[in-house]
Amino acid sequence: MKRAVPEVEQREKMYEGKAKIVYATSRPDLIIQYFKDDATAFNALKRGTIVGKGVVNNRMSAALFQRLERAGVPTHYLAILSDREMLCRRLEIIRIETIVRNIVAGSLAKRTGFEEGTPIREPIVELYYKSDPLGDPMITDDHVRLLGLATPRELGWIRRTALRINRVLRPHMARRGLLLVDFKLEFGRARGRLYLGDEISPDTCRLWDARTRTKLDKDRFRQDLGGVEDAYQEVFRRLVEGAVTRT
Repeated sequence: MKRAVPEVEQREKMYEGKAKIVYATSRPDLIIQYFKDDATAFNALKRGTIVGKGVVNNRMSAALFQRLERAGVPTHYLAILSDREMLCRRLEIIRIETIVRNIVAGSLAKRTGFEEGTPIREPIVELYYKSDPLGDPMITDDHVRLLGLATPRELGWIRRTALRINRVLRPHMARRGLLLVDFKLEFGRARGRLYLGDEISPDTCRLWDARTRTKLDKDRFRQDLGGVEDAYQEVFRRLVEGAVTRT
């Protein structure tokens, strides 16, 4: 059954982040996310533009949120309003970035000494304190309690749900020739419930071509590999348009 889209009017800008602008609406429980083409890396020390990124990230996030909803994962997604605008529930964001890792890459390779590309037998869940001034440091469950970021019940739900999301997305992407190396999730509260928020996109996921291991995500921007726009469009074609092509 198709979900009815609530009638709302866009109001004042509430917040502008590195990749999105959040607007209030005529309903206090709903917001509009506007996806930008701006790109940042290394805690905004590197800045640039990825043409068309906002459209890819908005539409890909919508498609994956809908798939997760069908699998029983509650998300903040309600509707696509335009190529760059998404209507969402307004959440009180929990200041924890949750990372799920299936293959060694990025900081995990540096911290463990394992070679990038090493498979991880059981997925790893890591927690990071969502704080730009502190550089989003990695934290433990004890730190979550110390900082008062989430209750033990909430943290347990976050960990279980992150792994559940992985069980849904990993095979879904594999069928489209993509390796889900790792990905970042954010969660929030609304009316006493917890929801998945933010986005799921090449900005927040490491995605490699399953055959060639070509990187098709924001690492192309971070590492000056070139072909960033083409990589984002390739992911869009596979996951949103449904056509699997080989790079």
